[in-house]
Amino acid sequence: MSTDLTRIHNIGYRNYDGPRLGRAYARRSLYSQSLRGSYGLGRSAKSKILPMILFAVMCVPAAIMVAVAVATDLKDLPVSYTRYAIFTQAIIALFLAAQAPQSVSRDLRFKTVPLYFSRPIERVDYVLAKYGAMASSLFILTAAPLVVLYLGSLLAKMDFLDQTKGFGQGLLSVALLSLLFGGLGLVMAALTPRRGFGVAAVIATLTITYGAVSTVQAIASASDADGAVQWLGLFSPITLIDGVQTAFLGATSSFPGEAGPSAGVGVVYLLVVLALILGSYAVLMGRYRKVGL
Repeated sequence: MSTDLTRIHNIGYRNYDGPRLGRAYARRSLYSQSLRGSYGLGRSAKSKILPMILFAVMCVPAAIMVAVAVATDLKDLPVSYTRYAIFTQAIIALFLAAQAPQSVSRDLRFKTVPLYFSRPIERVDYVLAKYGAMASSLFILTAAPLVVLYLGSLLAKMDFLDQTKGFGQGLLSVALLSLLFGGLGLVMAALTPRRGFGVAAVIATLTITYGAVSTVQAIASASDADGAVQWLGLFSPITLIDGVQTAFLGATSSFPGEAGPSAGVGVVYLLVVLALILGSYAVLMGRYRKVGL
């Protein structure tokens, strides 16, 4: 090669003198990126289709109820705020099954976590960001139709205090549901780097347990074993939420029989829910310690 073509370029490498944003900024960035990704934002158009359709399907029944209430001068909503998530649980399960594996499975499979930041992210920061983003995306999904119902009730001139109280109870219920479902969904998805297996595991955890518990509850109720009906609800995520909101938030239970859990049994339900939330966090920490994060 001719020496006439040789060039020496001074590309001006310099030390970085800007601000050091630290772990909190990295955690917020990962949280924001994961939350946006759960709705396909910042991803391809194809990735937006399913979450946006599910979001719309969650809100459409609420809009129809509002239209009926306004047109017919109803004094109360056809479905209470605390019942709406129970009514639409299949949609919530589909959203979680699609998005929980998307959030963590690729990181596990392709080992992309070390590429996120200029320095390694701490395990606790990663788990908190992913857990927080998944719970937040579920809360947006489940709270949006409640906002539609609340605004519609005010438009229909229903009692302001009653509707505001019900709306607040509904938000508390879906917040607890989002933490519980988000943790369980991420645990199921993080157990395997294969996204398809993660989807199947999430669906099985939510739908099969609910079907089995509901069936056994119906049998117990038909056998006049109402006491057993209350305790059987401890074995399914959605019936756990149903039991907590029945005991403490004035909700109407979907359990077969005359009533849902009493206040005393409701304390057990709440403790089990909190234990599952904390247990999900602990399992995620253990899982990422095992894979070397």
